[in-house]
Amino acid sequence: MSPEHTISRRNIFKGAGGLAAASILGAGAAWTSSTPAHAGGLEVVKHETDGRMETYEFVTPSIQKRDGISIIAKKYNPSVMRNPRVNVLLPDGYNSGKRYPVLYLFHGGAQAYDMYDKNFNIRELTAGRDLIVVMPDAAVGWHCDPVKSNVGSRNWETFHMKELLPWVDATFRTFPEQAGRAVSGFSMGGFGALKYTAKYYGHFASVSSHSGPASLRSINGAVAHWANASSTIDLGGGTVYGTPWDEARVSADNPVERIESYRGKRIFLVSGTEAFDVNEGFVLPTQREFAAALDRAGIHYERHEEPGGHFVRRERLQQDIDGVIAHLRKAG
Repeated sequence: MSPEHTISRRNIFKGAGGLAAASILGAGAAWTSSTPAHAGGLEVVKHETDGRMETYEFVTPSIQKRDGISIIAKKYNPSVMRNPRVNVLLPDGYNSGKRYPVLYLFHGGAQAYDMYDKNFNIRELTAGRDLIVVMPDAAVGWHCDPVKSNVGSRNWETFHMKELLPWVDATFRTFPEQAGRAVSGFSMGGFGALKYTAKYYGHFASVSSHSGPASLRSINGAVAHWANASSTIDLGGGTVYGTPWDEARVSADNPVERIESYRGKRIFLVSGTEAFDVNEGFVLPTQREFAAALDRAGIHYERHEEPGGHFVRRERLQQDIDGVIAHLRKAG
């Protein structure tokens, strides 16, 4: 697999609540146009068109841009220095008047909205396919409204589910229903996809997790500690689940505790088997636990374990996209 298809992160933990450090690609794009507008409760302050790709920047009280941030935050989470952005990839022939199914595709922690365009050629993966792909910022917020933020509002769950999703349906020719929506993601984004599918039952017909953890409490709560530790970069020392944890919040977000919410959905899971990869070392057992719980409940899923560590497997992403299109309501 070529280097551009094997983005990985390395997190170093010091104790249960230790600091996570990520090695990431740079984020940010050159802006050439700005078209302020209001829609769906969000204020659009920048808009750029590049072929099939529409990029928007928003102002919202849910996500406050941070000033005076640390060198560490600038390096590992550059999105904290600006307003939230989203890439919306439209299908070929979008202007034909048809309506289309939508895939929400989330990046990994400390990456950004343009990850799939810059590093996985999402335009090629979706060429000739009747699908809208929505790729928003999520910073290192673990798809949560955090228990504690020291830097103002960083409510990524509210932004994604209560603002962005209605804005997408109001702005583009979508099917605003469960049968017309799928959600997928890598690493933290894979966790977010699983979380949103269960917590917002009735919103998504398909869920996919590419090396995303599926249990917050497994391995002595390793993933919840991972989320708390890495989110300090986004929250100025705050945490998504609190210390000690807000136990009700953890249970509400924990995929393996909400198994019945996945019944009737398309479920697609991918993980690596590299035991010495510190991230995949957490992901693999949680996905196995999740799959075992699905088995006990008699819920169908598709799962792939493959050699290697914590990275997006491009061929599985292509398979996932094609599976989403086959499962969702057809464009028309």
